[in-house]
Amino acid sequence: MVARMQGRTELPLFPLGNVLFCGGRLPLQIFEPRYVDMISACTKSNTGFGVVLIRHGNEVRVDKDEETPSVFDIGTYASIVDFNPLPNGRLGIISEGGAKFRVCSTWEKDDGLLMGEVEFLPEEHAVSIGEQFEPLVEILKRLAEDPIIQRLGLEIDFTDARSVSWRLSELLPVDPETKQSLLQMQMPRERLSEIKRLVAKLQGSKR
Repeated sequence: MVARMQGRTELPLFPLGNVLFCGGRLPLQIFEPRYVDMISACTKSNTGFGVVLIRHGNEVRVDKDEETPSVFDIGTYASIVDFNPLPNGRLGIISEGGAKFRVCSTWEKDDGLLMGEVEFLPEEHAVSIGEQFEPLVEILKRLAEDPIIQRLGLEIDFTDARSVSWRLSELLPVDPETKQSLLQMQMPRERLSEIKRLVAKLQGSKR
């Protein structure tokens, strides 16, 4: 489990079309100068950045006068666990999700980097899976056997409702806004109940 973080702090924010969950791994290709500088600063100071889902706007800013994307209020602290230059000239990094936070305010630096004052949310309480969610554990075990997923090196505790709900939330084929709603839940079994409903809906659509 990731280290607990508390209180308010300033964080560089990375608006994305993806949602990062605690313990999840998110590969990113970095090429915009503001984010290259951000990653460099994070690496030198051994700190992370915040991943937030875009509500309106684009990940990549084509025009410097383009409006900064608006983001959802709840995001995830990301630590850099690996990085390497890519053949296409971009910087490839693997970020790992940590504590969740609430964005209290945002502003933009001169280079276009979005900054935020964030408040870290309480850590979710550990709770067992419960018999009613065992079928979800089996689904997760099958998903975890995929070679692409295995390459991410995810640590999954199949007895912990937090771990199972986080991994299913990021691996199930649902839209980013649905993943965001799952991220915002603070009770693992509540999240599993919603995932159970989503799985039933997905299975029904395939019949």
